[in-house]
Amino acid sequence: MTSRPAPSIHVDAPARLHLGFLDLHGGLGRQFGSLGLTIDAFATRLRAERADTLSAQGPGAERALAYARAFAAARGLTGGARIQLSAAIPDHAGLGSGTQMALAVGTALGRLLDPAAGDRPTDCRGIAQALGRGQRSGIGIGAFEQGGFICDCGRGERPEVPPVVMRLPFPAHWRVLLLLDERAQGLHGEPESRAFGQLPEFPAATAGHLCRLLLMQLVPGLLDGHLAPVAEAIGEIQRAVGGHFAPVQGGCFASPAVAAALAWATDQGFPGNGQSSWGPTGFILAADESQARWLESGLKSRFGASSPLGYRIAAGRNLGAQIAT
Repeated sequence: MTSRPAPSIHVDAPARLHLGFLDLHGGLGRQFGSLGLTIDAFATRLRAERADTLSAQGPGAERALAYARAFAAARGLTGGARIQLSAAIPDHAGLGSGTQMALAVGTALGRLLDPAAGDRPTDCRGIAQALGRGQRSGIGIGAFEQGGFICDCGRGERPEVPPVVMRLPFPAHWRVLLLLDERAQGLHGEPESRAFGQLPEFPAATAGHLCRLLLMQLVPGLLDGHLAPVAEAIGEIQRAVGGHFAPVQGGCFASPAVAAALAWATDQGFPGNGQSSWGPTGFILAADESQARWLESGLKSRFGASSPLGYRIAAGRNLGAQIAT
């Protein structure tokens, strides 16, 4: 017996920060391995209902409709859906917009048009593979499924989404100051693929050190709720990975304005900073809301009105996507 598809579906998919890779060397049979944090500052939100044809309206509608058509074709779904977006994560800013849009649209269509879907858990990995997401990192899929701080164990020989190997809650009072540069975009698509092909070999010893930082410093700090070791580990991972990518992105960080702000933050005693994915979005870890506001005020005072940067204070989000009928 099959379930009747839902008449409408609401999906709220959170943004994420990609905090760095662990093993770009790949000598042990798996490559990349990612760290990420789900955040509450941005989300892709949509409502979908059955209709005669596929259509989309609202922020990100063109991308949503392309994913809807591709997913329906991949799954052999018949019928249509009207997708209304009330919010979308900014594109190509390092916040996971593509993966969250793909998973939100695929989840909505599956629940609306697939009689076999019923109330079973969303097949996030299947959706990601059908829509070409999660090819190097499983962080976006983990953010959609579970939220929190996430680590995946990289891509192996098989063409599958890197599995999440660790998920931990992020302390509720910690904050992340986001540095937003709307003038720039992170690498994506074919330029991103070319950039990976142009990189030199990553040192195996550095990959081993980054994995040690994760297991012996970052994770214990999260478990203890102690920010200093977490911040120091993330900062060191960021600079090792950023230095490796510098030849293809014009420096350790993609945005000169973000780079200057991060250098200032480091000088002020905030080592837990860096760039999410290809950027240009930067981030600075803070102990609480008041410290994050002090950082924001200091950056505005230091760089003045001429700076292209915008700021937003985020908390970690320890929940994945919210799905409701």
